[in-house]
Amino acid sequence: MTLMEDSVGVGDLVLLEPLEEEPLLKNLQLRYENKEIYTYIGNVLISMNPYQQLPIYGPEFIAKYRDYTFYELKPHIYALANVAYQSLRDRDRDQCILITGESGAGKTGEVPGLGRLCSHCWNHPLISFRARPGLAPPQKFLPTFSDSEGYGAGMTGVKESGGDPCEGFSCTEASKLVMSYVAAVCGKGEQVNSVKEQLLQSNPVLEAFGNAKTIRNNNSSRFGKYMDIEFDFKGSPLGGVITNYLLEKSRVVKQLEGERNFHIFYQLLAGADAHLLEALKLERDTSHYAYLNQKVSRVDGMDDASNFKSVQNAMTVIGFSEVEIQQVLEVTALVLKLGNVELADESQANGTSASGIRDGRGVQEIGEMIGLNSEELEKALCSRTMKTAKEEVVTTLNFTQAQYARDALAKNIYSRLFNWIVNRINESIKVGSGEKKKVMGVLDIYGFEILKDNSFEQFVINYCNEKLQQVFIEMTLKEEQEEYKREGIPWTKVDYFDNGIICNLIEHNQQGILAMLDEECLRPGVVSDSTFLAKLNQVFSKHGFYESKVTQNAQRQYDHTMGLSCFRICHYAGKVTYNVNGFIDKNNDLLFRDLSQAMWKAQHPLLQSLFPEGVPTQTSLKRPPTAGAQFKSSVAILMKNLYSKNPNYIRCIKPNEHQQRGQFSSELVAVQTRYLGLLENVRVRRAGYAYRQRYGPFLERYRLLGRSTWPRWNGGDREGVEKVLGELSLSSEELAFGKTKIFIRSPKTLFYLEEKRRLRLQQLATLIQKIYRGWRCRIHYQLMRKSQILISSWFRGNMQRKRYAKIKASVVLIQAFVRGWKARKDYRKYFRSGAALTLADFIYKSMTQKFLLGLRNNLPSTNILDRTWPAAPYRCFNTANQELQQLFYRWKCKRFRDRLSPKQVEILKEKLCASELFKGKKASYPQSVPIPFCGDYLGLQGNPKLQKLKGGEEGPVLMADTVKKVNRGNGKTSSRILLLTKGHVILIDTKKSQAKTVIGLDSVAEVSVTSFKDGLFSLHLNEISSVGSRGDFLLVSEHVIELLTKMYQAVLDATQRQLLISVTEKFSVRFKESSVAVKVIQGPEGDRNGKLKCKKKGSRCLEVTV
Repeated sequence: MTLMEDSVGVGDLVLLEPLEEEPLLKNLQLRYENKEIYTYIGNVLISMNPYQQLPIYGPEFIAKYRDYTFYELKPHIYALANVAYQSLRDRDRDQCILITGESGAGKTGEVPGLGRLCSHCWNHPLISFRARPGLAPPQKFLPTFSDSEGYGAGMTGVKESGGDPCEGFSCTEASKLVMSYVAAVCGKGEQVNSVKEQLLQSNPVLEAFGNAKTIRNNNSSRFGKYMDIEFDFKGSPLGGVITNYLLEKSRVVKQLEGERNFHIFYQLLAGADAHLLEALKLERDTSHYAYLNQKVSRVDGMDDASNFKSVQNAMTVIGFSEVEIQQVLEVTALVLKLGNVELADESQANGTSASGIRDGRGVQEIGEMIGLNSEELEKALCSRTMKTAKEEVVTTLNFTQAQYARDALAKNIYSRLFNWIVNRINESIKVGSGEKKKVMGVLDIYGFEILKDNSFEQFVINYCNEKLQQVFIEMTLKEEQEEYKREGIPWTKVDYFDNGIICNLIEHNQQGILAMLDEECLRPGVVSDSTFLAKLNQVFSKHGFYESKVTQNAQRQYDHTMGLSCFRICHYAGKVTYNVNGFIDKNNDLLFRDLSQAMWKAQHPLLQSLFPEGVPTQTSLKRPPTAGAQFKSSVAILMKNLYSKNPNYIRCIKPNEHQQRGQFSSELVAVQTRYLGLLENVRVRRAGYAYRQRYGPFLERYRLLGRSTWPRWNGGDREGVEKVLGELSLSSEELAFGKTKIFIRSPKTLFYLEEKRRLRLQQLATLIQKIYRGWRCRIHYQLMRKSQILISSWFRGNMQRKRYAKIKASVVLIQAFVRGWKARKDYRKYFRSGAALTLADFIYKSMTQKFLLGLRNNLPSTNILDRTWPAAPYRCFNTANQELQQLFYRWKCKRFRDRLSPKQVEILKEKLCASELFKGKKASYPQSVPIPFCGDYLGLQGNPKLQKLKGGEEGPVLMADTVKKVNRGNGKTSSRILLLTKGHVILIDTKKSQAKTVIGLDSVAEVSVTSFKDGLFSLHLNEISSVGSRGDFLLVSEHVIELLTKMYQAVLDATQRQLLISVTEKFSVRFKESSVAVKVIQGPEGDRNGKLKCKKKGSRCLEVTV
């Protein structure tokens, strides 16, 4: 029920007051300027093209309108689509959606956009449709016309070159949005998705062959389309069938200035590869073809080359075979090449005019491509065979007739190719017969046309719109009458303009304009447009809806706008003047039998199938039906189809001629409203009761107006509505109570209810605000009161506590003074002698007890590295505290030693010895502290050969390591294995594993080592020993700290003397009878890697860089 809520203007024109054209236009303009593009006339939807994207579409809006009835939300195309779909699914009623409007009004749009829109609604691109089984589209009798001027009343609004990319094909194309809604709400499945994809891909094909650039649109549909969508009993789509109307085949041979031929020609030339062009005998330049407009070969924003690839891919998806695609392109190329066949004006021997082919190369190429003798094609183009029951006469065609024959052949080939493509698509998406189906039809048809020069095309288009208007009036009144009958309300006859008399004027079987046009075309003798007009003037001289110059003269009327070759019909949308020139030829729309037979003889399967009448054995002398008869028949079938369904109308309006957003042309819109008969629609809709609504929603909206129904009502909906309206004292003539709905006759009554509701809402809002403010103030007061009480209680408690503390302190002070006074008094009496010593001893013992107890409770950890100790509370305990600290530390150390194993004790003794020898002297000592002494760095246990070298009496090896021996002569180093036993130092050759030198520990007199981080050390030997006579040893070890520590202990154990270890950078090494001075210096990288560099300086000096 939000149709009236927050509405800009009037959302439903049935409620418009006053009901005149000017208020209607102002209401449409007001809504359009506020981007309210949809308006209702009852259940009819008016759609204004905004030429821009509007945020009123998508899944959230589909879900919103899916859950509400028609009038509960703002006017929207989703609401109409929802009503149609639910009626089809739930009530089993076939539906039809009729979409009418001018070119650019937003009816169809390009369907690739539909796929993009539907992708927002669900994960699949678009709903699928299949053909109705047993129903073949009646393309074979659909007429096509030869004049493109003014066509486009049924075309889509598309983007002009430049400007906003949304302009021209906005998201308001009616058929696209209807299909997107159905796609979102119906079921889906694998089979549905497959066929859906086929139909989706059929649109680029139909656009390529049926759309063209016009003055109004860059992608204008040049044919009408009706599609039946079929559903199963669950509402899931099964398929559909596409029927095309009025392909503008005249565009093949002629285009207006600023327009193009059909898209496929330009796409083929731009997108085909060189091989395909060569096969089709085409050139890429469009200027080489007479049927293509040379001034407009490209369209801004349109890529013909990529579109051609899309068309090829789409045909493959639909199910076209490679052979069929090739044949379609060959027939398309044939049409282009026919335009390049140049005809020449010739004369026969008897002086009569004739025609011929100026350049035979074009005809020869066509013959080679379609498998036809070029001479036979030339004969068919330049001559005509007249057959009677007795004889056959061949006549030559003059230049004009030959041109007509060539163009007629090109138009017929293209028109029949288009019909074949539509039939082929229907075959691909058809579904098997035998399934029960529900049908929703979508009709996208041309609007009413009044041009400066109206010809046969406008005549049949306006005839179709007259029939649609007749359907609309009859179906609207029928629906109204059925609703009144369902609700039990008396039906009164409605006076309205019945355009049946105009329809009879055109379509009557004997006395109709189309019948007389056919009769004139078939009449022997001299037949012309003038004789046809004279016959019309004779038959309809007194008809109230027919005028001509002759009838006006007879009535002594003067009208300078009426030409001598014109007649005028008073259509429902206004008077239209038609020029009869060309009526006879356009109605005949003949193709010479010679051309049909020539096309059938071509060795081209597709081309042969397009001309079945060319079979010689099936040649018929019967004239084919005229274009008017074909169109009348197709309209009759269409009307029968529409009458069998429940109609839903969408009237599309173009707000301006320039496809610009925000522009509203009142003159243009007024013309369209007259053409669409909107005022007439409103009058018919308002013939009885202007507004009706179900009791439930009505009561829900207006129950606040009654005292007995507000705030709650426990009775039935109808009784509640009667209570509300009874309390408002409305006239009984304005109201009618149906079985399920309330009917209101005048819009003023509804506006009165809305005004009362608005005022009542203001009162209720004021009441709610008053109650809310009072509640908020009460809550605020209660919170303030609670806070005040809490603060007061805390303040009083705090004041009492402070007062109590003061009283308590005073009492304690008084008690202290009293006790002191009593103590002093007793002391003076009993404890004058020795009292001070007693008190001092007591106090000292108390302090000592407190100190010792505090120390017991605060002892540090038993970790020997923890040297922390609590400080003494009084200075008199400092000495005792230090002694206790020493005792505690010694106890910790003893406790730690008692827990050590013998091996750990030995290791610590070695570490202690190393500390005494090297701490603070050797730079590498700190690094050796955390590393346990291993002793065996060679894996001696696994090397029995080395074990034999040490001797069996030596006991265990104290140290086994690899060292480097420095040559005292040249400073070079060689690798040695050093074994330290309890009695000897053994140096072993690493290569031969043989003992090179065995040094007794008693021969080692001294060891020299540097203070750096290097491993260089010198063993100074006694001269009297056998080994010492050869000189001292200069060695390098990576474990020099451990090695020298163990050697020190071994010497001490073996000789009971301490080995002298000198830490110095300068020492002398004895070499045989002489000595060498060794000087150790630290290089720039010595601290990093410890590499030795020995350099001999003279014969008695060796400089070692570490």
